[in-house]
Amino acid sequence: MPYCVYLLASRRYGTLYLGVTNDLSRRIHEHKTKAIPGFSAKYDVHRLVWYETYERIDEAIAREKSLKKWRRDWKIRLIEEMNPDWSDLYVILNR
Repeated sequence: MPYCVYLLASRRYGTLYLGVTNDLSRRIHEHKTKAIPGFSAKYDVHRLVWYETYERIDEAIAREKSLKKWRRDWKIRLIEEMNPDWSDLYVILNR
C-alpha cells in the first residue's frame, strides 16, 4: 500500500496545506467536500498541486515533517517543478 505526502493550495500562490495519507484519492475528496472540519475546510484549501509516494509510512511521515520545516518559497518551487500551472492533480487520480 503506497503512502502519499501531498500539498494542497487554495489557488495559485494561495494558502498551502501539507498532509500524509494512505489513500490519496479518498483524502483529497474529504478535503474537497469539507467532510472533516479543520484548517483546509476553514481556508478552502482543496486543490491537489503536488504529491510524492512512499512504500513505508515512516518514510512518508519523515518527509512530511521535513517539508513542514521548509520555507514557503521552497514549497512553491517544489510545486512548480512538478506542476508549473498549479493544475488540480485530483482530476488525474480519478481517471
